[in-house]
Amino acid sequence: MLDGRPLIDAHVHVPVLGTLKPAWLSWARRFGADGVLEAVWDAEGRPRPGRLDALFAAEGVDVALLMCEYSPKATGLQEFEDLLPIVEHNPRRFRPIANVNPHLHHPIAAEARRQLALGAAALKLHPVHGGFRCDDAALYPAYHVLEESGVPLVVHCGTSSFPGSANENADPAFLIPVLRDFPGLHVVLAHGGRGWWYDAAAFLALAHDTVWLELSGLPPKRLPEYYARYDLARLARRWIFGTDWPGVPGTAANARDVAALLPAEAPDLVAAVLGGNARRVYAGLPDPFPA
Repeated sequence: MLDGRPLIDAHVHVPVLGTLKPAWLSWARRFGADGVLEAVWDAEGRPRPGRLDALFAAEGVDVALLMCEYSPKATGLQEFEDLLPIVEHNPRRFRPIANVNPHLHHPIAAEARRQLALGAAALKLHPVHGGFRCDDAALYPAYHVLEESGVPLVVHCGTSSFPGSANENADPAFLIPVLRDFPGLHVVLAHGGRGWWYDAAAFLALAHDTVWLELSGLPPKRLPEYYARYDLARLARRWIFGTDWPGVPGTAANARDVAALLPAEAPDLVAAVLGGNARRVYAGLPDPFPA
């Protein structure tokens, strides 16, 4: 709990460091808390579940959603199975998110089903690092699996500075046919349109009950600037809190800064942004939240 409210961080990276390219390590050291890699990862580059659990407990995080990523062109490999020891250590606090790449996974529906069967709360696509567009017909079998299973789709929707990134693929317009063809599929826009798609991402979120803006990688105090064309309190009904940890100094500080943007007379809205919306969208999150 954080200040009496359940807190879900919907965007956390805890990979095995040896599977990544050096740019990822530089990113974590530049934007994360001092010494975080040494504190949480062991000398062989494997995350220490107990250390991670204690850190998130101290930050008030009830549930952390752990990303994997198959992007050899950009950041490297963050394999789904590498998350499972963390989840096994504390399955109430940690839940994995699946990932597929149409250049690597064939048949893609089978790989999506395999990762969902291992407990994934969502499936993430990273078109920028993976080098594909979300309207690619090769992805449609995975979308069918998600819609049938009631599991949401998370899409990286924003620029990336990692070498090898294809930033043109982040345009949320590529999701328009997906939203039309899969009306029951919840779609979470990770990074909320970061770069030059804030307006487009916000428009989609307000136009579709199934589209959500996830705030990872966005400095909270700049959200009013990024979404200046929209009523912030109205748009916040579509927000899901996330940090992109370890690329953030502190989860609790970010959460409090987001809460401070919202009307003091709307405690239910704050609770929804910090945890309630995520619990509504992602599959199988615990309720009630642990103390």
